[in-house]
Amino acid sequence: AKSAQATALAQQSPAEDAPETFDKPYQGLLPEGGNVVSFLEVILTDFARLESETSTSEAMEQDEYEKFTFESKKDRALKENEKGHKTAKRSDSEQSLAETDEELKLTQSQLDKAVAYYEKLKPTCVDSGITHEERVQRREEEIQSLQEALKILQGTDLS
Repeated sequence: AKSAQATALAQQSPAEDAPETFDKPYQGLLPEGGNVVSFLEVILTDFARLESETSTSEAMEQDEYEKFTFESKKDRALKENEKGHKTAKRSDSEQSLAETDEELKLTQSQLDKAVAYYEKLKPTCVDSGITHEERVQRREEEIQSLQEALKILQGTDLS
C-alpha cells in the first residue's frame, strides 16, 4: 500500500522535467534598434575599454618590472662589494695567522733552548745535598786557607 504511493522512482513526462524557458526570444544587450551598426558600436566601445585597461595594466607591470630590476641590480652590487670586503678580510686574517704561527714556532724554539740550558745549569745551582751549616764551614775553611796562602806569599809568617 505504501509502495504504490511512493513517487521517488516514478517516471515523469518531459514537460514536467524541462527547465524554465524564456517567454520571448533573446535580444542580447543591444539597444532596442538591434541593427548591425549598433552591434559594431558596442564592440568598438568594448574594444576601447579593453585596450585602455590592458595598456594601464601593462604600464603598471612594466614599472614594477623596472623597479624590481633596479632593486635586484642594486642588491647584487651590494653583495658583490660585501663579498670583496670579506675576501680581503679573509686574506688579511690568513696572512696574520701565518705570521703568528711563524712567530709561535720561533718563540717555542727559543723556549726549548732556554729550558735545555736551564736543565744543564740546574745541577750546579740547585742544592746538592749539603746543608747550610756545612757550606758555611767549608767557606770559612776556604777563606782561612786563602789567608794562610796570602801570608806565605807576602812572607809575613814563615814559621
